[in-house]
Amino acid sequence: MPPTLEIITSDALACRHGFFTRKGGASSGIFAGLNCGTGSSDQAEIVAINRARVAEAMGLPAQALTTVHQVHSARAVPVTGPMSLRPEADAMVTATPGVLLAVLTADCQPVLLCDPKAGVIGAAHAGWRGAMDGVLEATLAAMEALGARRADVTAVIGPTISQAAYAVGPEFLERFRAEDPDNLRFFATGADDRLLFDLPGYGLARLRAAGVGLAEWTGHCTYRDPVRFYSYRRTTLAGEADYGRLIATIRL
Repeated sequence: MPPTLEIITSDALACRHGFFTRKGGASSGIFAGLNCGTGSSDQAEIVAINRARVAEAMGLPAQALTTVHQVHSARAVPVTGPMSLRPEADAMVTATPGVLLAVLTADCQPVLLCDPKAGVIGAAHAGWRGAMDGVLEATLAAMEALGARRADVTAVIGPTISQAAYAVGPEFLERFRAEDPDNLRFFATGADDRLLFDLPGYGLARLRAAGVGLAEWTGHCTYRDPVRFYSYRRTTLAGEADYGRLIATIRL
């Protein structure tokens, strides 16, 4: 593994995995670091170098790294090997050794899931919209189709925007209230008419209600640590043209 890469892991996940920070990458400028987003305006060949470094760090060749075309959906797809075309989805599951599932984020939740007993893993990109629409539940259902049991699944949310940094308007709260009045517990009072939304708290609640054996968040905030993480919201508020994407990976 290149010594400059920084990989956050969780002792709770029994499968090999990693939430990569932006450290140790080949990108420069506003993308400086390990930008793994093919959808960014970064140089494609540099992004490919970064992704290859990630695969190497996970003990696999670059072609094993598998991503989907993320669209903030609730779709989870099964994967058995490299895909020539990336389907529109926001989660993947597999029971095939040697497949490196990966999701890209820049404030949204990267969620890695593992059932070590069944040998089934999953990876999900869960922003507020995807989480509300059911991407985490869809991922668990897709894992079950491969033989997993929810009670045996551990799910870990990686670096994401924290509640203290996620100011939203009252219309955002109303959307969540309409879905379930109990969702008000994920909001705190902010400045002026702003409210603070607890995205990882919401994700953990959805996972636990869906019956996973264990769900936790690593506790890292993407917005508040520009040295280690990319952040869509931080970039937008700063008026920058584009932003890098963090990568989270898991394999059997």
